[in-house]
Amino acid sequence: MAERMNVVSRWLLLLTCVFLAGCATSTVESRRAEKMSSYATFSPEIQRLVDSGQITVGMPADAVYIAWGAPSEILQSEDARGAATTWLYHGTYMQQYRYWNYREVANADGVFLERYLDTEYNPRSFLHAEITFQGGVVKSWRTLPRPH
Repeated sequence: MAERMNVVSRWLLLLTCVFLAGCATSTVESRRAEKMSSYATFSPEIQRLVDSGQITVGMPADAVYIAWGAPSEILQSEDARGAATTWLYHGTYMQQYRYWNYREVANADGVFLERYLDTEYNPRSFLHAEITFQGGVVKSWRTLPRPH
C-alpha cells in the first residue's frame, strides 16, 4: 500500500510540474535574468523603471524588452533623421456580439419557436502600444486605448 501511495505521489508531482511549466510566462524577472549583462549597465533610474515595467524616452532597446517583453511586430523605416525601428505591441479583448436567436419550446399546444436575445464573445486583437527607436534608444512611444 505504501508503494502505491509513493507511485501516486510521484505522478501527482509530475503532473503538477507539467501544469506549472505550461503556465510559465515571460515576466520582468525572467527577462532581467535573460539579459542580466545589459541590465547591469543601466543607470539606477533606468533599472528602477524597468523593474516596475515602465519605459521612457532615451531608454535602450534591451531595457524596453526587459520591461515590456518581446514586441508582437518589428517594423523598419527611415526618414530625414535616419533609420528607425518601431516595436508594436498587440493586445486582445473579448468583443461582445448580441443577436436575436430562436429556440424550440414545448407546451400543451405543441412545439413553437421562441425568440430571445443571445450573446457571444469573440477575441479581437488591437494595437496596444508602439515604440520608435533611433540609434538603439527610445525616441518616442505611445499606448493606444482598447477599442469599444
